[in-house]
Amino acid sequence: MLLHGYFRSAASWRVRIAFNLKGIKIDGVSHHLRRGDQHLPAFLQLNPQGFVPALELDDGTVLTQSLAIMAWLDEKHPLPALLPSDAITRAKVRAFALVLAADTHPLQNLAVLAKLRALGLDEPKVQAWAADVNARGLAVCEQLAGQGSFAFGEAPGLADICLVPQLGNARRFGVDVTRFPRLLAIEAQCNALDAFREAAPANQPDAE
Repeated sequence: MLLHGYFRSAASWRVRIAFNLKGIKIDGVSHHLRRGDQHLPAFLQLNPQGFVPALELDDGTVLTQSLAIMAWLDEKHPLPALLPSDAITRAKVRAFALVLAADTHPLQNLAVLAKLRALGLDEPKVQAWAADVNARGLAVCEQLAGQGSFAFGEAPGLADICLVPQLGNARRFGVDVTRFPRLLAIEAQCNALDAFREAAPANQPDAE
């Protein structure tokens, strides 16, 4: 299998964590998003949306979208599970993850920020937009997080996988994350694990 991604892509970061938690080693292929590699014809054949990550399976099948890739991974390799066993908590974990992966991250990705610049917003306003989007999403998750050492319980899962990269993004945009003590406590638990540390952008071969 090949994971097509970029060291600083939050969505790629999520998938790296998930594979690490499963104990599955995977080769990576870097596509430099700031240089526009994701728009090259060769990559668009893999993912017509022009986003990373894309997971290329051994048989040539390509999976896209980080949440879909992680759902496939959890079905293919059930242990350790990324979702809790009871239906109510699973729904809460999915809601937490979607606040970040569906309602926060897309509003501050490169394509959206480039569009804001094209519409005439100056750089301070673009950065303020991204900071505000991150802060609002994290504020919601501060309230949604459950009990336990991790976001929901005593083992890391989908919620934690989505949280750690988004906190990384928030810091890049200058968000004061100290206002989210519960999230920071969860992050500290995650970063004590090799699965999270090894997936961090700074530890990737294409890190800059």
